[in-house]
Amino acid sequence: MTSDAVRERDWGTPSSHNSEAPCCQHHQRFPHRYPPQGPQEIMKLKLPNPGLEDRILNHDELERLEVEEAGDRPKWDNKAQYMLTCVGFCVGLGNVWRFPYLCQSHGGGAFMIPFLILLVFEGIPLLHLEFAIGQRLRKGSVGVWRTINPYMLGVGIASMCVSFLVSLYYNTIIAWVMWYFFNSFQEPLPWSQCPINANRTGLVSECERSSPVDYFWYRETLNTSAAIDDMGGLQWWMILCLISAWGVLYVCCIRGIETTGKAVYVTSTLPYVVLTIFLIRGLTLKGSFDGIKFLFTPDLNELANPTTWLDAGAQVFYSFSLAFGGLISFSSYNSVHNNCEQDAVIISIINAFTSIYAATVIYSIIGFRATERFDDCLKLGVKKENLLLLPDLQGTGLAFIVFTEAITKMPLSPLWSVLFFVMLFCLGLSSMFGNIEGVLVPLQDLKVFPKSWPKEVISGVTCLVCCLVGLIFVQGSGNYWLALFDSFAGSIPLLIIAFSEMIGVVYVYGIDRFNEDLIFMIGHKPNIFWQATWRVISPLIMLAIFIFYFSTIVTKEIFYIAWDPESENFPTLEKKPYPSWIYVIIFLLAGVPSLSVPGTAVFRAIREYCCKKHPSCAEINSIHYALLYIS
Repeated sequence: MTSDAVRERDWGTPSSHNSEAPCCQHHQRFPHRYPPQGPQEIMKLKLPNPGLEDRILNHDELERLEVEEAGDRPKWDNKAQYMLTCVGFCVGLGNVWRFPYLCQSHGGGAFMIPFLILLVFEGIPLLHLEFAIGQRLRKGSVGVWRTINPYMLGVGIASMCVSFLVSLYYNTIIAWVMWYFFNSFQEPLPWSQCPINANRTGLVSECERSSPVDYFWYRETLNTSAAIDDMGGLQWWMILCLISAWGVLYVCCIRGIETTGKAVYVTSTLPYVVLTIFLIRGLTLKGSFDGIKFLFTPDLNELANPTTWLDAGAQVFYSFSLAFGGLISFSSYNSVHNNCEQDAVIISIINAFTSIYAATVIYSIIGFRATERFDDCLKLGVKKENLLLLPDLQGTGLAFIVFTEAITKMPLSPLWSVLFFVMLFCLGLSSMFGNIEGVLVPLQDLKVFPKSWPKEVISGVTCLVCCLVGLIFVQGSGNYWLALFDSFAGSIPLLIIAFSEMIGVVYVYGIDRFNEDLIFMIGHKPNIFWQATWRVISPLIMLAIFIFYFSTIVTKEIFYIAWDPESENFPTLEKKPYPSWIYVIIFLLAGVPSLSVPGTAVFRAIREYCCKKHPSCAEINSIHYALLYIS
């Protein structure tokens, strides 16, 4: 079959790309979906985008393609499967340990005010945009942005890079969770008391000077070194857990959404069951209401602190998993007439509710922990309230130190430990489904793997490579490397990607075309809220967060927190400056994904400029272009 015949079969005749004919045909079929046009219509603002009509299907062709690809392209078995997958991807470990920490750092309930405001004006609009554009163009992140404009290919590549980097350390956290889960089937729990030293003459000195939970975390689990440049060697027990974590993920994603769609029935629902069990148990414990009261008592002075708003904006990105590319891929498997607007609102409400609900559960247990230590507070002259402001409360410290200590003081502690780490495992695994989807689909779109390779092989090779690279996190300094990746791989790049997505859809693809697509897909034009946030409000918020964040990072020295038994202040964690060579790593983590957005556009511009001077190159380029969009 000739290339012309192929193009006519897949894309219609040249006349089918006339911008008026499909619109008129669709207007006759769905007259109620097109509101009357008049002078009151918002002024059009669109950047030049030649060739767009040839790169996208019109609405009639889109409906025909959906019927034709029914047996080839994977689809969700039902709407519940899709919603659970998106909820599982969005609701992750950050909802359980990062959000509670930010609440206590920024005035308790006062932090919820900027969080909810930015959720409405930043999170929901971008979530709706990603759902809609993926559903309309029916491609992954690389395919979507390359279709909108080849110069925007870098946006998809940046999303893929961020998903890859985040997957590396995120699955390491799951490996840590598995290690604690395996050790939970003991009575007493191994982190509830200090071990005996090698001479059996007393307890291990490092544990006596700190605490059993600290010792089990830093020495028995991580065997952490005293500095990031002290590698410390690989820990065999963590290597086994890491291999197990990637093995479980591979089994779940071996056939893409065909297998992950089944797993989410458990991984996305079980955490809510466990949280509810913990809340019921927590409310029966002494001091739990003190913790909840502390959480919801607002310090309104924090609203005047720019850092509070910056952290709230960053938390919206973390909790929604925006700009990773996974949500675009998930929505591309939907029916073309799926109500993506309704999905965005429902998932946003679930996400916000989960953050607040999880924080309530966490603080009920922390309140109990503080009450149990009240006698020590009296002896040391420490106020009871200060136990709710411990430095260990953020991130992994909340899960593996603070919460595990509270569990040791509860009756039937092994049971509660098993439940807690099962919940964390499900939260982490369901988020990894989206992260790995954000890597696999772009790799296939970029034709990195031969087309003859089945999904099982592609998924296996990707998971194997990630597992091997992830060994950096199971050495002695692995905890410091994980904190470095977490701080920079998923911060600035996500802001740049999200800003580029908003600008790309509104001003490159065209907001008017996007509105027509939404009328076609969901039956009505987006209201003034969506128009205002997409065009102005959300981009300005992201730009402000980027400027403030970038200026803050550049103007201050960066430190990391180290566990050093030789330190004079031990067991207090020591703040150490990063060695100078680490800044090269920081540039690779944050700079490479960020610069791939403009870098890819510049590379394409240079290539096209050179091809104009060499006709043979231009001919080869046009053939490649045709094959790219026909296949």
